[in-house]
Amino acid sequence: MNIETLGIDVGKNVFHAVGLNAIGEVVLRRQFTRSALMRFMGKLAHCKVGMEACGGSQHLGRRFERFGHTVRLMAAQFVKPYVKSNKSDFNDAEAIAEAVMRPTMRFVTLKTVEQQDLQALHRARSLLMGQRTALINQLRAFLLERGMTVPKGVAALRRRLPEVLEDADNELSDRLRALIDQIWQQISGLEARIATLNAEIEVIAATDTACQHLLSIPGIGVLTATAMVATIGDGKQFHCGREMAAFLGLVPRQHSTSGKPRLLGISKRGNTYLRMLLIHGARAVLRGGDKRSDRLGPWLRELKARRPSNVTAVALANKLARIAWAVLAHGEDYRPRLSLLEVA
Repeated sequence: MNIETLGIDVGKNVFHAVGLNAIGEVVLRRQFTRSALMRFMGKLAHCKVGMEACGGSQHLGRRFERFGHTVRLMAAQFVKPYVKSNKSDFNDAEAIAEAVMRPTMRFVTLKTVEQQDLQALHRARSLLMGQRTALINQLRAFLLERGMTVPKGVAALRRRLPEVLEDADNELSDRLRALIDQIWQQISGLEARIATLNAEIEVIAATDTACQHLLSIPGIGVLTATAMVATIGDGKQFHCGREMAAFLGLVPRQHSTSGKPRLLGISKRGNTYLRMLLIHGARAVLRGGDKRSDRLGPWLRELKARRPSNVTAVALANKLARIAWAVLAHGEDYRPRLSLLEVA
């Protein structure tokens, strides 16, 4: 078999592979278990291997690269147009093999083990934050049913809850008091675990060179910097900052035809977690950012005068994403340029 391109439909325990020769003819169509696939790939001559970017594909890609193969990961929506007729595992594998041969196909960069570890820390932290929020809302709902209101946020609940539990004149029964105390203990345990993850992320940010470069950008803190390094790496898979901003869903969608450009709302593609962090960081910069002496200050003043605050925050997040790409791609700190008035 002279296999030039191999498309693999990734599963949990069963994998379907379709191999194409140099002219695109199918020369292999086989189903493998995980262990059998590893043995087959270890003996196969070096070729181009295509897979959809999904759970487990990063690990497989690193293993296949150790065997000397060239691995290409693609987003699933880019593979779908190449699926012929009905959907099946072998048809999906053949579509992957055909898609990976296209010269204009966009590929996903393989992550290192360190990037995936850092990404796992962020996902675990995000999960714990969601659980804490759900429990806080549950406590506030219990108290509201008994005529007691608590403002939003864990700080307000922390101040108010001891008074509520110690007040013998309210309508809380002994059973509900015990339940509220149990939920609060659970919230406190979640906060301790979140604090541990925060400390670990801060240690990584302090020792990683790319994170230190990103921290020089206004509006980018430890969480955003580490999440960006975990997701994007050095950013060299993008040709320019706008491509990275588009990947994060910070540019308008287009529906242009007949030579007439038509821009729609923000696309919201890509990594929603990283986009959220960038927009929150942009909102932090907006508080007093228009007083900056560099070129960012006049730009923010002019934008805030003619656009709503949320639109301004997204536009600033777009600019921060482009600056972050330049910082990562060139491996340098952010150097703000002075405004024309300051230069004069």
